[in-house]
Amino acid sequence: MNSLDTGKLIIKSKVKNIPSCPGIYKFLDQKNKIIYIGKAKNLPKRLLNYASSSNLPIRTQRLISSFKEIEFITTSNESEALLLEANLIKKFKPRFNVLLKDDKSFPYIQISLSDPWPQLSKFRGKHNDSDVYFGPFASIGSANWTIKMLQKVFQLRVCDDHTFKNRKRPCILHQIKRCSAPCTNEINHKEYLLTVQSCIDFLNGKSREIQKDFSNKMQIASKNQDFEKAAIFRDRIKSLTYIQSSQEINKNNYANADVIASYREENVTCIVVFFYRSKQNWGSQAFFPQHDPSDKEADVLGAFLAQFYENKLPPIEIILNKSPNNLNILKRALENNYKKKINFKIPKLSKKNTIIDMAEKNAKESLKRKLSETINNSQSLKILAEKFQLKFTPSLIEVYDNSHTQGVNAIGSFISFGEDGFIKNRYRKFDIKSKSINPGDDYGMMEEVIHRRFSRLIKENDNNSPDLLLIDGGKGQYSTVRKKLDELGFHQLPIIAIAKGPKRNQGNETFFHNNKQITLEKNSPLLFFLQRLRDEAHRFAIFTHRKKRKKSFQKSLLDEIPGIGKTRKKSLLNHFGSAKSIEGASLQDLKKVEGINEFVAKKIYNYFHLNKNYL
Repeated sequence: MNSLDTGKLIIKSKVKNIPSCPGIYKFLDQKNKIIYIGKAKNLPKRLLNYASSSNLPIRTQRLISSFKEIEFITTSNESEALLLEANLIKKFKPRFNVLLKDDKSFPYIQISLSDPWPQLSKFRGKHNDSDVYFGPFASIGSANWTIKMLQKVFQLRVCDDHTFKNRKRPCILHQIKRCSAPCTNEINHKEYLLTVQSCIDFLNGKSREIQKDFSNKMQIASKNQDFEKAAIFRDRIKSLTYIQSSQEINKNNYANADVIASYREENVTCIVVFFYRSKQNWGSQAFFPQHDPSDKEADVLGAFLAQFYENKLPPIEIILNKSPNNLNILKRALENNYKKKINFKIPKLSKKNTIIDMAEKNAKESLKRKLSETINNSQSLKILAEKFQLKFTPSLIEVYDNSHTQGVNAIGSFISFGEDGFIKNRYRKFDIKSKSINPGDDYGMMEEVIHRRFSRLIKENDNNSPDLLLIDGGKGQYSTVRKKLDELGFHQLPIIAIAKGPKRNQGNETFFHNNKQITLEKNSPLLFFLQRLRDEAHRFAIFTHRKKRKKSFQKSLLDEIPGIGKTRKKSLLNHFGSAKSIEGASLQDLKKVEGINEFVAKKIYNYFHLNKNYL
């Protein structure tokens, strides 16, 4: 009996204990890893389709041949099953499912109405009911640009609560007319709240009403010969006009909509999402869902939509260039989940729709670029395998590097690369923890990183290990990594070390592999490819190290004084401005700080001047 027949028998034996109701089912392999998650209106009926059909697609045959166990979860209805399926697929990423890769939390603009003086800020995470949110924005850059423009028009505060409460005079943002300085009462509370409401109205698409209101206020101020106030409204109108003119044309006047276009070529699908909010284009994002070549485009689009909106508030309108699978079920599921009416639109081909055409064009262009990059990457990986006589062409490479400043704030890190390019959600960093490693010992740091990385793979029984390691270093690093991998049982995992040339000249690199020293031609495409991987690993290591170093610099000497907690530290820094000023302060000046009594003042003074605690 072959594995396909065995899988069908398992299904027939399991369905006897599964109730006839909606829900999701999970196929698990022999290592108890989930390889597929599906939904069904009737669980046993759906599962029996796998076992009774004699004409299964190749992909489904592979699935049935690979699983060893079935698990199921019942739900109240098919819509609930759809959302649960999307949630579990995103969590477990089964290899036989359509997967939304590189999914992330998009930035929003938050107005903190829960605060007496509402703050304007970027936000990621779970929304609360007391504040107002606008978004999503396709990128941090577009969110930052919008906040900058809103500052010019409405001059709401962007500082944190602590800074706001401890301000004694207006900051530079007030001087350049980007904040009305509520911290120092340069604007009264009632007027500030009216401005906040105007900002909310603008973000809700009432730009014309806001502009008209500003114009009327400017004229009134001018008539009253309050020319300074009139100039403020004049500048706000000017900034408001700039915002409107800077946005892409929205001929359909969408106030709250996502425009989604799917395009497929060479069994690869690109889906582009344009975000329209407040009658403005807030950017776009291209996605490349992972799926089997046999999957239909409608199925891929349907799976994408379910996963995409599983944790994102959908807009009132979702405009699609093509009809996805299970659209009615998806509509009911989203409406039930988010308690709002959602209108799906699929414009007819005969009707010209500029926005959907633009989205489809972007999807096509993005896919063309992706396919071109993939082809180039595949060719480079093949050439790499041939040059270094690898047993097979690698599909996943990890590139390792260390970074430190004279042994301080040492970190190790690696980046990942595959046929689709750099896989940034697989980048990892390691704070060097071992006390036995001498400062600046690159060999010791590399050994620790390799040990921690591959020990974890063993512990978690993770099969997603790399096919090749690239090490930024010479023969010494190569030997260190090889020895450690052999100790951990990764004897067959190939390693290539990249040593910088004389005087660290790029183009004169030396490569070490299987105890052989290899050089490449200066203009070799393979050399450029390996340099690109090495440079990205180096960039990530330095970036990570600098973040750690910056964090350590931010630590004040005050942290080392017993009895000086977070509150007192902030009071001292707000009063004196810096730790250096505190160090030079007199005992009398220290006693003037709020929350610092005579005993604490003496302790601080003696720490800096006598280098001992006062008791």
